[in-house]
Amino acid sequence: MHGVQQAVLIAGPTASGKSALALRLAEKHGGVIINADSMQVYRDLRVITARPSPEEEARAPHRLYGHVDAAENYSSGRWCRDVSEVLAECAREGRLPILVGGTGLYFKALTGGLAAVPPIPADVREMVRGRVAREGAASLHAELAHLDPVAARRLMVNDRSRIARALEVVLATGRPLSDWHREGLPAPVDPAKAVKVFITCERKELVRRIEARFAAMLEAGALDEVWALAARRLDPMLPAMKAHGVPWLIRHLNGEISIDEAAAGAIMDTRRYAKRQLTWFRNQMKDWSWMPAEEAFDAIEGMFTH
Repeated sequence: MHGVQQAVLIAGPTASGKSALALRLAEKHGGVIINADSMQVYRDLRVITARPSPEEEARAPHRLYGHVDAAENYSSGRWCRDVSEVLAECAREGRLPILVGGTGLYFKALTGGLAAVPPIPADVREMVRGRVAREGAASLHAELAHLDPVAARRLMVNDRSRIARALEVVLATGRPLSDWHREGLPAPVDPAKAVKVFITCERKELVRRIEARFAAMLEAGALDEVWALAARRLDPMLPAMKAHGVPWLIRHLNGEISIDEAAAGAIMDTRRYAKRQLTWFRNQMKDWSWMPAEEAFDAIEGMFTH
């Protein structure tokens, strides 16, 4: 069953049952569960990102969970390099890699490679981030339209993070992002040798699960976790500071809103994100098999036999 590059890729919206499926497969096949979620990489965010519990982690090897500090701006490129090392280990040990998460760009990089953008100097990044905060995204978008019209056309005028990213690349390197996209990291996984499954969930059921999961997070100490993160006074533009629920719970801790309002805001953000995940995968990953979690285990087993 374990061809050297064979891998199982499990994507799907948040709260759709991906992790439980991955664990079941890993236990049966002696596999390694590898995180493909851009928020579960952060050490400070175990509860609020619904990372696997210590009990679950004890049942099968888990890699690339909680290995990055919240003060870092972890990128798809870093993940691609990290995952390549883990995949090489799996190949050496003859273990099946099971990649699970909801971050579409990670899966796209995994099967299609990634642009080789060089590291951006910290002073350039801080200067651009400072300007976004002071001048607003629209002003920087207008500047980007002159320096990198291709990137500007692709971005919404209010997409602060991506506008800042595109602008810092062109200012630091003198080349637009689209240039860099032409020469990049090779794909760590051969898509022809991978089983690729997107977990679906009926909309009402998904909403119910998202609501139940947020309540469970609060029960499990999400508020204390976010309080500890807020106490670090990190840049609010950092990815970890924008994880679903974090900005809302910080507002609650600051006395601005009630816990019920914070929960409602966090749940609504998560629902919108789940909807975007569905749209993105439908448009970008057309060769994936779509199915509910309860059918996926048997279907994946069947795919290995073909």
